[in-house]
Amino acid sequence: MRRHRWFLAVLALGTVLRGLAMLGYRPALWFPDSYTYIVTVFKPRPDLVRPAGYSMFLKLLEPLHAFGAVTAAQHLLGLATGILIYRAARRAPRWAATLATVPVLLDAYQIELEHLLVSDTLFMFLVVAAVVLCATRRTAAIAAIGLLLAAATLTRTVGQPLIVVLAAWFALHHRLGPADEPIGPATVRKSPTVRKSPDARKRLAVRIRSAVAIKPAAVLLAAALVPILAYGAWFHVTYQRVGLVGANGVFLYARTMSFADCARMDPPPDLKVLCDPRPPEQRPPSQEYIWAKDAPLVLRPGITFSKENDDLAARFAMLAIVTQPLDYAASVLEELGRSFTWGRPIYPDAEIYGYYQFPATAPGPPGRYPAQVGAEYAKLYEQGAIGTEIVEPFAGWLRAYQSMVRLPGPVLLGILLVPPVAAIARRREGRRLAAGPAWLVPWSVAVVLLITPAAAAEFDYRYVLPAVPLACLAAAQSLGPGLLRRSGGDPRAKEFGDDIPPNVQL
Repeated sequence: MRRHRWFLAVLALGTVLRGLAMLGYRPALWFPDSYTYIVTVFKPRPDLVRPAGYSMFLKLLEPLHAFGAVTAAQHLLGLATGILIYRAARRAPRWAATLATVPVLLDAYQIELEHLLVSDTLFMFLVVAAVVLCATRRTAAIAAIGLLLAAATLTRTVGQPLIVVLAAWFALHHRLGPADEPIGPATVRKSPTVRKSPDARKRLAVRIRSAVAIKPAAVLLAAALVPILAYGAWFHVTYQRVGLVGANGVFLYARTMSFADCARMDPPPDLKVLCDPRPPEQRPPSQEYIWAKDAPLVLRPGITFSKENDDLAARFAMLAIVTQPLDYAASVLEELGRSFTWGRPIYPDAEIYGYYQFPATAPGPPGRYPAQVGAEYAKLYEQGAIGTEIVEPFAGWLRAYQSMVRLPGPVLLGILLVPPVAAIARRREGRRLAAGPAWLVPWSVAVVLLITPAAAAEFDYRYVLPAVPLACLAAAQSLGPGLLRRSGGDPRAKEFGDDIPPNVQL
């Protein structure tokens, strides 16, 4: 225990801070999306905007009839994420492994996000668990990775590209090894040519590695696709539409409205109704093109997320991107750049920004009709009144803490740069990794999690937080030996968790 005392101190402090959140803001903090999730608990059907994974999580906890139990579970997931990061970074220097856990365990905005009734904490834990399991080659563990990624995708659709990223990692991992990696003696004995020719041995080794690499990738894809296809079938039966949600076109349309110029696009008549005559610099944030009452898409007949409107919005968005690719790229970079600013400017508007602050006064009841309906179902879930009770001095302590302790954007950027810089330094020293660098998986996943919302929807502060622990893990691993551990690990290493029996190790 003495070897891990600094991590245990950070973990203990993170536990205390989460206890303050439970004491100061009872039983939970609410977000506009919260009510939609709760409606799905009582009316189980796919939602057009958000997949039902988080609603299933709420359903599991419904017998307790306490939103306090939900926030407690989310805080435990946050702590578990920190433990997973430390466990996965055990080959790095212990100081680096401990520092990698500090943002997820101590960042005030991370703790506030865990106290909100939203899907991000669950999504973060599922993704981190999947990435940590990539350190093994066991078939059962690879299947578990696929299932975790499926659960993450059905919690937030931004998980879809992560399935491709991790499947590609397993498919390409063997190709990253040296060409002269030993091959089995039985294979050599069966082929006289292989016995006599070193070049033939190398070619055979490459073919064997390529064949073996397909199996784990196939297992991962099969495990991930089965639940996703099942959910897609449920969605199709409900709406007669293909997909997991029915809002992809709408969100991409809103994204392109930050630069779309109909004078340059020359859209056909049916798309012109979605144009905004105002110059881009005078337009509201992208989300207003989805939710504002006077938005062109909202003014169309039917609900905003009908198949006709979603298809129309998707066509408009693709025309804007194809016609103005450089403007689209610049817009994505601008949104991505918001993740790395030193301050925390209000964005996309004061209302949304305020939901990420520990409030000084109790929030009022929901104003929009769908949220009001959700609030009635929330009362059934709680079996009583809902709301947020602010209890001092605990709440005040957290507000003061939040004003001082957070991860600034430039620090996150620096963390993301550590692994490639370390890799370049090692290459200049002439050191070559025997297999793919361990940091490549969490680093790639973190980058995808940051880029995807900026490219397909809009920057939001809460979209950044799930990427942070993975970026920190990648940075810590890049400072260690850098080898992705084969199944069984290094028997000489004795680190945190290595004394766990093999049958229960990750």
